[in-house]
Amino acid sequence: MGRFSGRRIIVTGASRGIGAGMAERYAAEGASVVVTARTLDPIKELHGSLNETVERCSRYGSMVFPLVADLADPEDRARVIGESEALLDGPIDVLINNAAAGIHRPAAELSLKHRRIMLEVNFHAPVDLAQAVIPSMRERREGWIINISSSSSELTPGPPPFPWSPMGTTQGAYGSSKAALNRYSNLLGIELYGTGIRVNALQPIKPVASEGAVSHLQGRISADQFNPVEVMAEAALALGECEPELTARLCDDGPLLDELGITVRTLDGLRELAT
Repeated sequence: MGRFSGRRIIVTGASRGIGAGMAERYAAEGASVVVTARTLDPIKELHGSLNETVERCSRYGSMVFPLVADLADPEDRARVIGESEALLDGPIDVLINNAAAGIHRPAAELSLKHRRIMLEVNFHAPVDLAQAVIPSMRERREGWIINISSSSSELTPGPPPFPWSPMGTTQGAYGSSKAALNRYSNLLGIELYGTGIRVNALQPIKPVASEGAVSHLQGRISADQFNPVEVMAEAALALGECEPELTARLCDDGPLLDELGITVRTLDGLRELAT
């Protein structure tokens, strides 16, 4: 613990689920963290908030700041990096683009409005935030950009009959936006190779047992088909300190940890150490 002391981190979509777990994992290692999302305080209709994430992260003695922002709004997200650097009193070392919008409708019925929301949050926001941190990372010749993806970006194999999926065809636009993010991450990593900036996409190989996923998939898949949030959190931590040669990749969470010889630390165990 403490190996990220002095590092400045941004985690988007950190009011709950994977983002909150990643923020806590970095805080447990001494990082100073800005967490962003739209929800500052708990609301009745939705589990999780930025202030709850800050409270969990603060037990480790790290500096953690909430920043409310709607990443679907280009003007709102344009202030995220500047305000984060002001809160953290310096440039960003690790940017984790985790925020995502998922509107689950049959592919043939998706409205233009819903498609635009998903592309804004899932593709354009990560691109804009990456472009905002790249100049300072170039200057320091060091930085890590981690874009959180999804296996829904992968093509369903044919020919018919097609394999069953718990989501059916309702992830068409969501998966398409993540496929675009994967390709962009790959090419950005190639473009920046040699500058000291590592760019990778990271996806879970199984559904993650976040509040939203469990609620959405309850009854469609069994409990043992979920992975705990800690697997993605540990993989994101590894990509936040990886060597320059580990770049331009689409990484699967568990297999990446196996490749690097890393054991998952549970958040409950880290909390006990912090008390």
